[in-house]
Amino acid sequence: MSKVKIGLVQMSCVKEAQPNLEKAIAGIRDAAKGGAQIVCLQELFTSLYFCDVEDYENFKLAETIPGASTDALSKVAKELNVVIIASLFEKRTSGIYHNTTAVLDADGTYLGKYRKMHIPDDPAYFEKFYFTPGDLGYKTFDTQYAKIGVLICWDQWYPEAARITALTGAEILFYPTAIGWATAQDEKTNQEQYNAWQTIQRSHAVANGVHVVSVNRVGLEQNGLMKFWGGSFVSNPFGNLLYLASHDKEENAVVEVDLEKTDFYRTHWPFLRDRRIDSYQPITKRFIDEEK
Repeated sequence: MSKVKIGLVQMSCVKEAQPNLEKAIAGIRDAAKGGAQIVCLQELFTSLYFCDVEDYENFKLAETIPGASTDALSKVAKELNVVIIASLFEKRTSGIYHNTTAVLDADGTYLGKYRKMHIPDDPAYFEKFYFTPGDLGYKTFDTQYAKIGVLICWDQWYPEAARITALTGAEILFYPTAIGWATAQDEKTNQEQYNAWQTIQRSHAVANGVHVVSVNRVGLEQNGLMKFWGGSFVSNPFGNLLYLASHDKEENAVVEVDLEKTDFYRTHWPFLRDRRIDSYQPITKRFIDEEK
């Protein structure tokens, strides 16, 4: 099909998992009521963003995938005939954990998972303590409504990740996200950070000729030290915003995208045609030293 309705669930979270899962399911139902066919949840939606501290107790939040959360969401996906993109804290085995997104098709089938490839380590974002880097590569999923690619939060800063996912056939790139402002920051810094975050993702839409959907959380966390900035959005294949959420409200939105726009923009702006793949070998190096 050419036109697909995308649901975005932007929400705040609490410490306990079950209320978050119930809120997410309510958001999915609301989006489905509005006609959504593919619904994306934010990064690590079943908990507060726990990576602000290095605490071994937080490993108890992890679960298997498939597991309890995907089982519950699978029933909802089948009932509502919607695809669900669900970001979860995965326990792979003892001592190996991943930041992982599961994809459930509209008939409830578990289609597979993507494990976050780029793992940050910044103040209040100590993800390297918890997550092993992904080892499944960049993936696409053939859902009932579209072939989608899923990347996660810190992945959104890397054009290589978006490019490879698009080259594997993704018609839409989804980015479940958890990013915010330190409440001690000034407004100028806040806006600079948010603008960079949005701009880099819209550039992936332009460079690859695909729609981009980014879903972030909202609310004060970390004892009021962090305000997650929301701002979830949908970009068309030329970087035009089709939807933009607020910075501080819980919002469920439904946005229609036209997948035929990919062919239009790729034809009129043939970036993929003009790629010089014979010249890109240096990209595999960490840094290119001029000195021999």
